Amino acid sequence: MNSKTAGMRNLDEATVAGFGQEWSEYDQVELGTQDLQSIFDSYFAVFPFEDLPPDAEGFDLGCGSGRWADLVLAKVGRLHCIDPSELALSVARRRLAGRKGAVFHHASVDDMPLADDSQDFGYSLGVLHHVPDTAAAMAACVRKLKPGAPFLVYLYHSFDNRPFWYRPLWVATDVARKGISRMPFVLRKSVTSMIAALVYWPLARTAKLAERMGRNVVDYPLSIYRDRDFYVMRTDALDRFGTRLEHRFSRAEIEQMMSAAGLQQIRFSENPPFWVACGRRSR
Repeated sequence: MNSKTAGMRNLDEATVAGFGQEWSEYDQVELGTQDLQSIFDSYFAVFPFEDLPPDAEGFDLGCGSGRWADLVLAKVGRLHCIDPSELALSVARRRLAGRKGAVFHHASVDDMPLADDSQDFGYSLGVLHHVPDTAAAMAACVRKLKPGAPFLVYLYHSFDNRPFWYRPLWVATDVARKGISRMPFVLRKSVTSMIAALVYWPLARTAKLAERMGRNVVDYPLSIYRDRDFYVMRTDALDRFGTRLEHRFSRAEIEQMMSAAGLQQIRFSENPPFWVACGRRSR
């Protein structure tokens, strides 16, 4: 039974609390400018900033620390930063203090305080796969858009574009996630920091070495971190192993959800992270 049929809000309280703790601990202030811009570009490569109207108004659903909002605000007129965690929202408020155009809302995806058909754009990165009903959350976001407005989303992939051995490897790590995510936060942070040091860093640097030797490292586990700072690895290890609720989707499933939500002209990024896609609300 999904959250809509149960008459409940489309959120998982333990997951929301965990992200509040995560962003309070890793507020991304230590994230280097080069890493920040590189990760931002990997997400927004398929987003049509050039087509937005002057002083465009849009929303960041699940704004977290405000790291992406900080860069988006340089390109638009008004940005609604929305998060169901008050802890996370307080981090975003500090980061964006004094930034013209930033508006903050303590709200979940199903109670966004925005009028339907009102927004010039929207995005939600790494959020909708952590809610009970991802399809319903997608539709709720799209309803806020004006006809023709773009919506950018990042959802965890189900390894549909990876070798067969990725799937059993993920099953093993998912067992670990289910245990680690239920630990007290202090222990959760310590364990995931060890995972970052003992798993993420060695595999990432091995991929970097292999790349320097001329090898194609696209299918190397954690190769996406080969040029990333250890701070990114610690943050993402906590995100990956410390989160209670997680869904994964194939490219086809994401495209179907986006179409059902009322998006068209759907375009996927062909580069990691997977899957990032952008569509426009149907007219």
